[in-house]
Amino acid sequence: MKKPLIGILPLFDADKESYWMLPGYMKGIEDAGGIPVMLPLSTDQETLEVLASTFDGFLFTGGQDLNPAMYNENIKDGCGELCHDRDKMEEALFQLVMHLDKPVFGICRGLQLFNVLLGGTLYQDIPTEMLTKTKITHKQNPPYDKPVHSVYIEAGNILHQILDTEVLMVNSYHHQGIKKLSNQLVCVAQSEDGLVEAVVIPNKTFALAVQWHPEFSYQTDDRSFRLFVEFVESCK
Repeated sequence: MKKPLIGILPLFDADKESYWMLPGYMKGIEDAGGIPVMLPLSTDQETLEVLASTFDGFLFTGGQDLNPAMYNENIKDGCGELCHDRDKMEEALFQLVMHLDKPVFGICRGLQLFNVLLGGTLYQDIPTEMLTKTKITHKQNPPYDKPVHSVYIEAGNILHQILDTEVLMVNSYHHQGIKKLSNQLVCVAQSEDGLVEAVVIPNKTFALAVQWHPEFSYQTDDRSFRLFVEFVESCK
């Protein structure tokens, strides 16, 4: 069986006006048996249609904050850097790949993106917006492969099947998170403070997103690597 071709949503550096990529996204897929390809940052509909039909699966990466206008809010003080082209590209591509039922895996911003595009909302800044002030470190200091808090995984779903545990220590590097969960998503993991840490889109071949960062920890943590393996297997 041929290796699946997996499109990775590009990262963008506004200061350097450059596209770039964390090696963990690429190597995680490559080590799991796939061929990773960083996609162009394009908002052209024809281009996106070709990408959606060509690739076997898509990894929606971390990065800038989503524009709060996408969930009908104004920008608050805690909101970080935005990237209009990423928002526009990912919204269009997500709709296309959902229609084609291509496997999708979301990490950090990817989880937040799935929620927003399916009608949910976000905390623009967890430290200032969560009504129950959290004592959990959601935005850790380096090294980013070290676990800093627990997540509790619901039984009887694909994440539980992959990881074979109900409690998992994870790394964490984000300041935004799911506030109102989309009614088209199922929460399959939460942190101790109740923040959504993983979601699935039901009735899809593979549609999973996590808030933590397996791209930093897949080499030192077997369960992080399992996420890449199962995603790549679903793309074959």
